[in-house]
Amino acid sequence: MSLNLRSKYHYELPEELIAQYPLPNRSQSKLLYLNRETGKREHLKFHQILELLKPGDLLVINSTKVIPARLKGIKSTGANVEVFLLQELEDKKWECLVRPGRRLKDGAEVTFSPNLKCKIVGYGEEGSRVVEFECEGDFFTALDEVGRVPLPPYILRESEEKDKETYQTVYAQENGSVAAPTAGLHFTDELLEQIRAKGVLITEVNLRVGLGTFRPVKSDNIVDHKMHSEYCEIPKESAELINKAKDDGRRVIAVGTTSTRTLESFAVDGRVKSGGHWTDIFIYPGKEVQIIDGLITNFHMPESTLLMLVSAFAGYESVMGTYREAVKLRYRFFSYGDAMVIL
Repeated sequence: MSLNLRSKYHYELPEELIAQYPLPNRSQSKLLYLNRETGKREHLKFHQILELLKPGDLLVINSTKVIPARLKGIKSTGANVEVFLLQELEDKKWECLVRPGRRLKDGAEVTFSPNLKCKIVGYGEEGSRVVEFECEGDFFTALDEVGRVPLPPYILRESEEKDKETYQTVYAQENGSVAAPTAGLHFTDELLEQIRAKGVLITEVNLRVGLGTFRPVKSDNIVDHKMHSEYCEIPKESAELINKAKDDGRRVIAVGTTSTRTLESFAVDGRVKSGGHWTDIFIYPGKEVQIIDGLITNFHMPESTLLMLVSAFAGYESVMGTYREAVKLRYRFFSYGDAMVIL
C-alpha cells in the first residue's frame, strides 16, 4: 500500500493521553530515544538527552515567541466578538480570524481595552479579515495586557495566565507565532547550560508558527495537500555554523519540526543559505531530508503533516511502531506532552 495514503498515518490514541497541562518541571517529561540506524528504542527522562548529545553537535532551535493572539472585544453596537491574530502583514496590520464573521464586515470597529482597538479594513483568504489595530505605545505590550494564549484545539480548556509562561520556550525572542514550537518546551535554562558545557553548539533560526500546523490533511492522497505558508529566516551566522558542521561531519540536530522545515526550505545541495522567505514546504516519505542528522520532537496528531515529516526522516515503519509503543506505555501526547529524539 502506498505511503502517500493519508490513512497510513492513522493510529489509535486514547483521549486521556492528550496532555491538557504541562508537567511542573519541563525537563522531567519522558523522552523516547529512537536509534535511526538500528530502530532500537530506549525510554528516558528528557534531561537525559544530555547523555545522547556529543561535543561538536549543533542544536538548531526556533527562537520564535508565541503572542497572546486570542482577543475578546466589543463592537460599537455592544455585540461580543473574538479576533484571533494569524500573521502580521505590516506594523499594526494583521490577518485575523474573526467570530462571528457576519458581525465583522469591512469597516467594523472593535474595542478590546481602553488602549487597544481595531478596525476591519479588508478580507483575506478562507474567510479571514485584514485588521488594523490602534494603540498608544508598543503594540505587543498592549496585546499582552488583554490577549489570551492561543492554546491548540485539542487542549480542552480555557487558557490560563500561567500558560503565557508554560506555552513558551525559555529561549523565545521574536514575536509572531500563534503556536509554540513545542519540542523546545522541554528545555530549561539549566539544561541548556549543561548542554553548552558539554561542548554542544546551539544556533537559532526563526519560523513564525501559524494555525496551519494544526490544519488537517483532508485529501486521501497526501501529495494533494497544500501547506499553509509561514515566514522563516536563517541568520547569516547560523547558516555559517550549520554549513561548517556539515563540512566537518558533525551532527546537525533540529529541535522541532519547525526548525526542520526552516532548514530544509533553505537547503541547496546539502548546505543552507541565509535569508528570509515564506515557505510551504511539505516533507513526507519519499522526500529527501538534506540537512538534519537528528530530530527532537513531540508526539504528533494522527494523519498530520508533522507525523509525515517525522516518518520521512526516521522511516515510516519505525516511526509508526514507535508511536504504538508510546501509546502502550502511556506517554503524554501533543503540545504539553512528552518528547522523542531520533538520532
